[in-house]
Amino acid sequence: MTMRDWQELTALTRGAPLVVERVRMGDIAIEGAFELPQLARLTMEDQVFIAAFLKSHGSIKEMEQVFGISYPTVKARLNRIAGQLEFIETDVAPAPSRGGILDRLERGEIDAATAIRELEAR
Repeated sequence: MTMRDWQELTALTRGAPLVVERVRMGDIAIEGAFELPQLARLTMEDQVFIAAFLKSHGSIKEMEQVFGISYPTVKARLNRIAGQLEFIETDVAPAPSRGGILDRLERGEIDAATAIRELEAR
C-alpha cells in the first residue's frame, strides 16, 4: 500500500476506526479481526509529523523550521500525539555507570566485593 492509497483509505473512512479482517503472506491467508498498529491509527497529518520528527532525529529546532511553527507548538503537538498512544512501562533500571559504582564504594555505601560484582555484571 502506497502513501497515496493510505491517504485515500483514510479519507474514505473519515476517521472511523479501521479493522483489518484478512492478512495475506504469499500463499497463506489469515482471517480474523486485526487492529492496526498504534501509529497507523493516527491521522495522516500526525503520521507525517511523527515521521518528520524521526527524520530530524528529534530536533525540535528543525521541526520549527520544517513546519514553520514555534517551539511550544511543536511540544504541544508531540504531547497531544503522545496522549493518543499507549506506552510500555518498564521497571528496568539502567545499569549503574562504572563511575557511579566507584563513587558508592568510595562513600562506603557498598563494599569492595559488591563493587566488583556490579562492575563485572556491566
